[in-house]
Amino acid sequence: MSSDIHPVDQVLPTPRLFALGLQHVLVMYAGAVAVPLIIGRALKLPPEDVAFLISADLFACGLATLVQCIGFPGTGIRLPVMMGVTFASVGPMLAMAGNPEIGLLGIYGAVIVAGIFSIIAAPFISRLLPLFPPVVTGTIIMVIGISLMRVGINWAGGGLPTLTKVVDGVPGAFPNPAYGQLQGLGIALFVLLVILGLIKWGTGFIANVAVLLGIIAGAVLSSFLGVMHFEKVAAASWADIIVPFHFGMPKFYLVPCVTMCVVMVVVMIESLGMFLALGDMTDRKVDREALARGLRADGVGTLLGGIFNTFPYTSFSQNVGLVGVTGVKSRWVTVAGGVIMLVLGLVPKMSALVEAVPQVVLGGAGLVMFGMVAATGARILTAVDFRTNRFNLFIVAISVGFGMIPLVAPNFFKQLPHDLHPLLESGILLAALVAVLLNAFFNGVGSGERAHAEAASAATAAEHV
Repeated sequence: MSSDIHPVDQVLPTPRLFALGLQHVLVMYAGAVAVPLIIGRALKLPPEDVAFLISADLFACGLATLVQCIGFPGTGIRLPVMMGVTFASVGPMLAMAGNPEIGLLGIYGAVIVAGIFSIIAAPFISRLLPLFPPVVTGTIIMVIGISLMRVGINWAGGGLPTLTKVVDGVPGAFPNPAYGQLQGLGIALFVLLVILGLIKWGTGFIANVAVLLGIIAGAVLSSFLGVMHFEKVAAASWADIIVPFHFGMPKFYLVPCVTMCVVMVVVMIESLGMFLALGDMTDRKVDREALARGLRADGVGTLLGGIFNTFPYTSFSQNVGLVGVTGVKSRWVTVAGGVIMLVLGLVPKMSALVEAVPQVVLGGAGLVMFGMVAATGARILTAVDFRTNRFNLFIVAISVGFGMIPLVAPNFFKQLPHDLHPLLESGILLAALVAVLLNAFFNGVGSGERAHAEAASAATAAEHV
């Protein structure tokens, strides 16, 4: 019936929205606070300023998520997306932080310029849609899932094998003594088993919040085992106010601004793949206009980040997997998640409670969610013609290989110019570029447009059945 509401636009009862939104927040929280921690320590900011950076980041996360999910004229993909600070910006910002002339205010200036640039560039990036037929899209989404598995595995191991610490103003890597401890691995396995049990035997709402219930069960077990600590929760304040330009007016330098604009090009190409993945998961057509709105929202989020004392924003791929696990397609769930992020930014005590959840607990959930992203890519590839078009096999094989380079050999491109590193350190971007180029070489530049036209015709025919 024409009056039916698409699952993406359905508004669920408030208790369900809150629980499902909280589930999204818990999945992304560790990644959301990591960047302000790294940059704040690199700048040798006092603890209270680092705490403010985290609160500002959570607040801006919430704002950017609301812009992306609720949507405004010409802005917002209106899909279940959570926004967070992109890790692609960490390297360039650390370099800026190491230059006392640039400092934090120079970083904010570069972030603001990058946000404005992204808003202007969004329609042009969206025009790349014809270059993304299913063989390219499926490959990119599969590489996104495989890349995220590294995050989930390291969470289950207790964080990164090596920790970045700033000594005498210079960031360095040190072994993580908590990595791979049997107790942590046991907690991660416990969470995984709880989630799998709820998915198999749970029904309705219980199955939808299986990840949340698994994380809660893991947090309770961690508390009994003395792994989860609450000292920071007790010490945190109840309220904080996030004001624009808290640290002063931003400064603008040419090279940092250009560098951050290049980073945002990388971010937008990665976002393009994630939007296509979400469109496939939610059965919502993502056309060029929708892509432009979503990419423009990335730019608006980044602009808000520079204004509210934080950093460049992107659509978090971690949460794409959660949509696949739960099957809940409503964008109002992530709207609820955005509201929760706003509250966490304004109530440091609540954010400290969420932050107290050990990474090993999130690891058990991450293995499920991130694997679902890779599985979605594989499902898209099942519709690709491999039988009569052997070129498609080469496109997938070589693109996945390039996507694995930053994961298995982080120093592979070490000898290349440093300015190229933002482009070469993202396996997702490498896979996307190689897949697009190989598809154009083997199948022709117009193959993507033909594939999308055929899909649109098939959808129209189905509507008339």
